[in-house]
Amino acid sequence: MGNPKEYKIQNLKIPDHVAIIMDGNGRWAKKRLMPRKFGHRAGAEKLRQVVRWCADYKIKYLTVYAFSTENWQRSKDEVNALMNLIIEFFGKYEDELRAEGVRLNFIGELSDLPQKTLEVVQKAERDSQERNRIILTIALSYGSRQEIIRACKLYGDALQSGTMTPDQLTIDNFSDFFYAADLPDLDLLIRPGGEQRISNFLLWQLSYAEMYFIDKLWPDFSEDDLYQALEEYSGRDRRFGDAR
Repeated sequence: MGNPKEYKIQNLKIPDHVAIIMDGNGRWAKKRLMPRKFGHRAGAEKLRQVVRWCADYKIKYLTVYAFSTENWQRSKDEVNALMNLIIEFFGKYEDELRAEGVRLNFIGELSDLPQKTLEVVQKAERDSQERNRIILTIALSYGSRQEIIRACKLYGDALQSGTMTPDQLTIDNFSDFFYAADLPDLDLLIRPGGEQRISNFLLWQLSYAEMYFIDKLWPDFSEDDLYQALEEYSGRDRRFGDAR
């Protein structure tokens, strides 16, 4: 009968670029009468699994929302736990990420991160640049409105320096001023956790993306849930404004 997963892939229209808002870690922990940091730890373990599943489904780009600019408003203990979890995650799973061929990108105001966390993510990104099975972009201290304002400022700098003129601005080259200018347009956004909003995530990049919402909390997200999202995406008619 062959490989069941290969059969399933053949019956799907696989998106190039998938983004996930990893929502529900705190509620997952609360349901189990545990501190929120245990939910974040479970969420990190889930990311590890989902990266492997996406690679198996031959998804080339995966972008995840790990920590927003608004998340700095959370308690000092929770923020510290998250920053330490980032350090622990890349220390613990670097060999596995290498074996899986995962190339890492980080987007956001990374200079806001504590020095040790910043050093870890910079090293993880630098050490992974030769891998190409799947490109995992992690948004840290990220806000999409802030990204757009930053792009406008960089465009203004280009005008002031004379490297661009106003008539040269297009949708494509404005995107060059974004954090990860080399990423393709987003095809599919998945948000577990029961909320149906995009929470200041990839506003520009989501222009023509399909959206898929699921009530299940992020740490409970399964490979079957991913398959269901891909199956739903495969059945949608993406016209990009065409009236066909």
